[in-house]
Amino acid sequence: MNLTYLKHNEIDKQKWENCILNAINGNLYAYAWYLDIVSPNWEAFVSDNYEVVIPLTVKKMLGFRTLQQPLFTQQLGVFTTNAVLLSKTEDYIQQAVKLFPYCNFQVNKHNIVNNPSSNYFTTINKINYELDLIPSYEYLSKKYHTNTKRNIAKARQHELILKINDISAQTFVDFVRKNVGFKVPQLKTNDYQKMLQIIKFAEKYKFGQSYNVYDERKRLVSIAYFIFSHNKIYYLFAANSPVGKEKRAMFFLLDEFIRKYAEKNVILDFEGSMIPGLARYYEGFGAIAGKYQQIISNHLPFYIRWIKK
Repeated sequence: MNLTYLKHNEIDKQKWENCILNAINGNLYAYAWYLDIVSPNWEAFVSDNYEVVIPLTVKKMLGFRTLQQPLFTQQLGVFTTNAVLLSKTEDYIQQAVKLFPYCNFQVNKHNIVNNPSSNYFTTINKINYELDLIPSYEYLSKKYHTNTKRNIAKARQHELILKINDISAQTFVDFVRKNVGFKVPQLKTNDYQKMLQIIKFAEKYKFGQSYNVYDERKRLVSIAYFIFSHNKIYYLFAANSPVGKEKRAMFFLLDEFIRKYAEKNVILDFEGSMIPGLARYYEGFGAIAGKYQQIISNHLPFYIRWIKK
């Protein structure tokens, strides 16, 4: 099946949202509203009836149009309402990749390419962690690692208080910027604005929740933002203050969240990570590692190709 390339203003957003909503592999990041925030003027490949769609998150680099993964967006790639068409994933990806001299993007876990038929692009396996919340809290908490149980016990020695949706989106983002910004200097003002837009949209349509922990002095010490989509709960943004870290407040927060949503037909998606420390942290709550792939293609002119090696 050949796909049609569409510029941003040619995309039928209603048909797009309907496809992602009903896709067998749909996810939060692929909705048009989300793409509009993280990659304004994104483009697309679509089939005639929007049975197959591929978001193209275009970014200018050194004067070239390239395809790159936007911030706050873990998995994109090929989405379809027809499971049979996933067998053509490699062909669809190759069609997209050939539009751009440089590509570096991540596809969803249903887009696995085992043996690329050409040398046009390469793949790198990446890891995501998910926790199925269908079992009871008693069952889930027994699966916690010893160190996680120890940290939760330490957190509960303090007079921590959990509140839900009690702060504004701006307060949430300001807390993240204050407590995470110095650790992640690549986050710029525009990126925090995107974070704010995502949270405000989720608040408006009531499919997001902020979990906020206060200490005995009523200081905000730990926060996390969760978005609900496609029977998943995305652990999208989180931050600790130095006091929150000292008091293990995030362990307390996540344990309370798991307690609340245990025995629900949802999966808690931790969004990563390839960083060993974070991987151990997620595994500590019983999360299971799963694979998705990064697609890389570099056909820039030889005189600048080295820049993106």
